[in-house]
Formats: sequence, structure tokens, C-alpha cells
Amino acid sequence: MRHTSISSGNVARAAAIAVVLAVGAVACGPEDSGAKDAGSGASGTPHKGGALSVLNNEAQTDFDPARLYTSGGGNVPSLVFRTLTTRNRENGAEGTKVVPDLATDTGKPNADATVWTYTLKDGLKYEDGSPITTADIKYGIERSFAAELSGGAPYLRDWLVGGAQYPGPYKDGGKGLASIETPDAKTIVFHLNKPEGEFPFLATQTQFAPVPKAKDDGTKYEEHPVSSGPYKVVKNENDGEHLVLARNPNWSEATDSERKAYPDTIDVRSGLDQAVINQRLSASQGPDAAAVTTDTNLGPAELAKVSSDKQLAARVGTGHFGYTNYIAFNPNVKPFDNPKVRQAIAYAVDRTSAVNAVGGSSLAEPATTFLPNQKAFGYTPYDPFPAGASGNAAKAKELLKEAGYADGLTVTLTHSNAKGGPKGPEVATALQDALKKAGITVKLQGLEGNDYNDTVASAKKEPGFFLRGWGADWPSGGPFLAPIFDGRQIVQDGANFNTGFLNDPSVNSEIDEINKLTDLTAAAPRWGALDKKIGEQAVVVPLFHPVYKRLVGKDVKNVVISDWTGVLDISQVAVK
Repeated sequence: MRHTSISSGNVARAAAIAVVLAVGAVACGPEDSGAKDAGSGASGTPHKGGALSVLNNEAQTDFDPARLYTSGGGNVPSLVFRTLTTRNRENGAEGTKVVPDLATDTGKPNADATVWTYTLKDGLKYEDGSPITTADIKYGIERSFAAELSGGAPYLRDWLVGGAQYPGPYKDGGKGLASIETPDAKTIVFHLNKPEGEFPFLATQTQFAPVPKAKDDGTKYEEHPVSSGPYKVVKNENDGEHLVLARNPNWSEATDSERKAYPDTIDVRSGLDQAVINQRLSASQGPDAAAVTTDTNLGPAELAKVSSDKQLAARVGTGHFGYTNYIAFNPNVKPFDNPKVRQAIAYAVDRTSAVNAVGGSSLAEPATTFLPNQKAFGYTPYDPFPAGASGNAAKAKELLKEAGYADGLTVTLTHSNAKGGPKGPEVATALQDALKKAGITVKLQGLEGNDYNDTVASAKKEPGFFLRGWGADWPSGGPFLAPIFDGRQIVQDGANFNTGFLNDPSVNSEIDEINKLTDLTAAAPRWGALDKKIGEQAVVVPLFHPVYKRLVGKDVKNVVISDWTGVLDISQVAVK
């Protein structure tokens, strides 16, 4: 999550410092599609063949399954790397489910969900025709612990027995990680430190992709990783700036019901200006008629132009990903140590102006809950500090008086200097104007990209009042609430996401109790109730959930957008 759109690979927690992902209530295909065929793009039945072009702003860097940090296996990466489980490739809420991929099912837990067992399907092969074994999956996970290959999801280090101390296969003296057992070539068993009912979701991460040990050449593996998916890498230039994928002849549809793999080739070009990407998709000339983007949204001006053209509007997909933009407080900095000050700001916030600052209601939805408004997350409507659409200045002044600031106060709001972004100067100015009505003078402190990221993610440098955002590693309340509000995840030396330094034993305990549940339908409302409990402490103020609007080329068919990723699923696209 490094920019104002979802990247095709790195779309998860660690990168959440700087990016917006799209959120909302219901995902769908192109806007003129009826409910019956909401996933269809251009008219006509999709067929195999042709060349798909992908026009992106950001490069698909670190194309190694150990180093990628994805949601649901990523977009482009999931064409090459299959994992034990994967996301359900369906529109909307159906797409938030986890389904088998290399495995025969989503995993068999023991009684307390501390041991998970998987069995591989028959007939699984790499691009060279050699068989995929559980030893390869174990090795693929182990190499993700190597310092040279850092960057992937951190959960395995925390969840696996012995994971915190494991140095990776290059330095383990051939011992391997004992908490991953492979009693035979088709069975793999994971031993966890604590109950984790959501382990099947974690098994969608690219770290669970098989890697044949004999083909592993360390940091160079990304140049030609061995494919287990429907496509293989035939070109990788400038660390993912230009990727060319061709069919993997040894991939079998019989073992993979999720990926359609319609195009013969997929050409991914990055480093393009976002305005240029949208211009090319709009014009759909030559190869661009069969083009998509996995990381570029339509902006307000572009959306207005597209909306006035019925043919273009028919090629716009609306997507929703679990993401929340919010105000963060550091209670170790005065006056934010006073809950009434934080509550006053919550009442003073004008969410309408914040939404307008990022392009209006077509591109963002106001938020009063930290959890995104999707059932899979356990969304439970609540508003502990009702400010209405445009703020409640009177209530804010009342609380300020109770806090000892009857004459108002002056605070500094830290924001990113990235214009047009959800943490940028436009949103900061909107908040400045709203809080002024409540007697709060807001001074703005803008920081450039890396400086902003380093400052707000540092427990030692964190300001008292700043803009922040968070996206989900998978569609559940767990990876949304735990990193931000579990006191045991406060990091004093390193990237810290618990910005409010909340360490409430009752919150920590409830997180543990919910994690024991393997019935995720039962777990969801408990995450929602916990969200409400945390929200009442005013350690953050939710502002809005972004919405994605993406254009596709005129010859693109079978557009599928799930509530898991919020963006077009490249594995479903056809161009013939």
C-alpha cells in the first residue's frame, strides 16, 4: 500500500503506512451491468487466446514469493504463484471467502486450532513438469525467514512455534523449521504458538507458494521464479518494471478451478503516469483495447468526463477493499492524553468536507466505524460521537470546556504533502476548517513521503495528531483490529502501527478469544462488538472509506471485482 491505489502485488499491512485502498458496501462489475451478469465486461462470451496488456504506475518489484506482501496472493503474482489456499474469484461478498488452491480443502484444524493439516491435490506440476511436493512448500516458507528475502507478511514468524528465532534455510545448518512437518509428499502440518482460526486466510499469502530447493538462487530467484500457476515469467526487466508472462504448459485446469487463464500472454508495463494510463484506456487504441490497470484509479475530473459518456461509463468497474482513513492520536503527547480533547475533535470533524477533499461521494464514503462496512469484517454500525454530516461544534466546545480549554486550544496536525491523497493537504485543510468552528486552531505540518512514513510509524517520533490509514491483509476483523489496537503489538524500535499505544487487557483478551474460533461466521460479530468497544475510547477518529473506480479497455471481457481485493481480478479477464 504505497500509493493511492492498490498495487498488483504489495497490498498489505506493512505497506499500509502510505496508501489508500478502496472500500465500500458492495463490489460490482462495470456500472451498466445488470445484477445477473455483474461480472461481465465487454459483451460476448470470453474465450482463450490473445494478449492482455497491463498498464501500471508502480513496478511489480521483488517478484519472489518470499518477499511479496499481498492480500489474497496478490493480482499479478497469483498468476505465477499458487498457494495452499486462495481467495474465491467471485464478485462482491462471495469473493471474501477463502477456498482451496494447491490443497484439497482449506485446512483441517485440531481441537484448539493450534495445529493445521493440509493435503495436496493430485497432478500438481511446476512449469518444467516436475511434481510439486509439500517439501517444496515447507522450503518456500522457510526461505521467507531469511534476512536477504525480507518483506513478506510477518505472521508466520509470530504464529509458528520457533518462528521468532528461525534464521531461514541459508543459516539453519540444514535443520529446517521443526514446526512445519511433511510426513509425506502430499501432507503438510503446521504447529502454532496459539490458536489461530484464520490460518486458512494466511495460507493465501505468497510465502505458501512452493519453491524447489534445487532452483533457489537466493536474491536472484525473482528474475525467473519457478511457476506453479497458469503463467510463467519469460521477461522481468528493471525489477518488475516490465514483466512478460506466457502460458505454463504444465498447469492444469483440472487442479485449478479459480484461475481462468484466458489470454495467451500478459504484458505488464509500469512506471507510467496515472493520467496517461487513464487516457490510453479511454482511447483504447491498438493493444490498449485489450488493456487493464491493477493500480490506477479514475480521479474526480476523469470520472466526471467518463460519466458523461455512456460507452466509457460501461467500462468502469467499481470496487471495494477493506480500508479506513482516520485521524490518529498519540496520548503520550499533550493535550491528546485527555480523552475529552480526543472526543471533542471526534465531534468537530466534518466528514462531508473530508470526503469532498478526496473527490466526493463517488470516490469515498464517510466512516464512523474503524472496521469497513462489509459483513466479512464483522461491520457493526455505531457512532460513539455523533457529529452528523458536517460536525457538531457545540458538543465539541462543551467537551473542551470540561477538559479545561474553555477558550479553545491550538494543536498541530501532521499530514503527507502528497496532493490529492487521503492523508494529504486537502484533507488536512478540511479538518482545519471544521475544527476552527469548535474553537480549535489547527496548525498544519506537511511532510514529504519517506519522512512522513518514517515519522508516523515511529513510536519515538510519532506526533500527537496526524492522518493515517489501514488496509486488511484478508477480509476479517482480525488483521484489521489486532495490529492497531493489540497492546502486545506495540513496537518501540521499528514500525509501530498501534499509534494510540492502546494496551487494554480486556481488548487483548478478546482478540485472543476470537482468534480461537474456526467458525468465521461466528467470529465476525464479535469483531464488530470489539470495534465498538475500542471506538468509544477515541484513540482514533474514522474519516472515510475510499472507493475504487477503474477503467478497462474496450475489448476486455469478464471483469470480476471481489470485496477481498476491491480491484479487477486479472486471473478472470479475457480479451477475445
